[in-house]
Formats: sequence, C-alpha cells, structure tokens
Amino acid sequence: MEQKTIRPQSFVGVVIKTAMKDTATVKVDRYVKNAKYKKYFVRSKKYLAHDPGNTAQVGDKVTIVATRPISKLKHFAIDPTKTVSAESEKN
Repeated sequence: MEQKTIRPQSFVGVVIKTAMKDTATVKVDRYVKNAKYKKYFVRSKKYLAHDPGNTAQVGDKVTIVATRPISKLKHFAIDPTKTVSAESEKN
C-alpha cells in the first residue's frame, strides 16, 4: 500500500477587513465560465482566516491554507511565508 501525501486546500486572496482579534477577512476571486453562453466572469467569496498577532493589513495579498476548525466560521489560516504587503506591491 503506497503512502499518499495530502496537501491542504489553499487559496490566494486579498485581505479586506482586520477588525477582529486574530482574524482577517480574505476575499478570494475565481474566474469561471458560463456553461450556456461561454462567457467568463469573476466570482468572489469571503473567508475568515486565522491571523495570530494581527500581522496582515488591509490590501495585503495572502495565501490561506485549510486547518482544523478554529471557530464556528474559521477554517483557514494565513500562511505567513506567502504574504505580500500592499506597500511592497506599489513600489
């Protein structure tokens, strides 16, 4: 029997709110195609992500990774190694 390596689900999104303690709201966009009309459009979804120490700022591009349930709505955590701040993108 071979061993399978399971990587957790991950998304890239933008931090849109950091008002809560140790939590950031991340908006993830995905590009989908309409089956009937063959037109592409953007669908968005917001996720609550665990952000220990409130390190993320609004506008940062972050990667969120699935974790164990942290609270009722929090099932993702921000990956600190793959965070791009909004200030460094402007420069």
